[in-house]
Amino acid sequence: MSISAAQVKELRDLTGAGMMDCKAALAETGGDMEAAVDWLRAKGIAKADKKAGRTAAEGLIGVDAGVREAAIVEVNSETDFVARNEAFQQIVANVAKVALAYGDTDAVANAKYPGSDKSVTDTIRDAVGTIGENLGFRRSQKLAVSQGAVATYIHNAVADNLGKLGVLVAIETTGDAHKAGAFARQVAMHVAATNPLALSTDELDPAAVEREKAIFSEQARASGKPENVIEKMIEGRLRKFYEEVVLLKQAFVINPDLTVEKALKEAEKEIGAPAKITAYVRFALGEGIEKEESDFAAEVAAAVKK
Repeated sequence: MSISAAQVKELRDLTGAGMMDCKAALAETGGDMEAAVDWLRAKGIAKADKKAGRTAAEGLIGVDAGVREAAIVEVNSETDFVARNEAFQQIVANVAKVALAYGDTDAVANAKYPGSDKSVTDTIRDAVGTIGENLGFRRSQKLAVSQGAVATYIHNAVADNLGKLGVLVAIETTGDAHKAGAFARQVAMHVAATNPLALSTDELDPAAVEREKAIFSEQARASGKPENVIEKMIEGRLRKFYEEVVLLKQAFVINPDLTVEKALKEAEKEIGAPAKITAYVRFALGEGIEKEESDFAAEVAAAVKK
């Protein structure tokens, strides 16, 4: 039978589901509005769409690793309680496996979920109906090297390879890959603790460097010292800035007497060949997501007034 736009709109208003889902529901139920609502509810679609407006800033970071490669993902939920749900943990672990194969966020979102004909996005959407919260796959990234190792680290893990903060570190070397991986894991722990802005000074955002220079310049000139002294003061403060935010220039948390760069040189003796940190990735759960703040007392007072 023919489904009218007015019917689709009515069902959408009733359920909050998408237009294509509403059209499919009406087609499946012969245009019966009540049956179409039930069809959407049975599929978990109506419930999912009603919850889709809620902020999902909790959840889990997951990692998975293969031979000389590793991937990291973030899957969000509304509450920390869901992060302890075994079904949700399995979803995150499986998404990390997909990321190891596909890497890029968009590719992972559209790839088939393990053991299913559905995509990662659709599988997570279906899970909203059973888990009962808004869920979302937010991002993924993969690192790989032709020779060497890629190490993973999860801080305060809640299960194997799952937690609230995750790091990948890639090291290229022709030396002992196992020993390179062990050092890379130490660097991953360091990255988790220090959250550097860039791997090297060359990779720092030039705009960020210019902002710091401008601040240092103003501070130095306020001292009233000669211009040649001011230039040295700016250079010194910029050097200190690099030591604070550039991974290779930071004091190594495992041995603060060495920078990460010097610690790598020391590690080359064990690895048995020159080694280079080529990249790192750090995912902290919910970073950059604006969380909704609720005043519980105000909510109760409002409910009482009603």
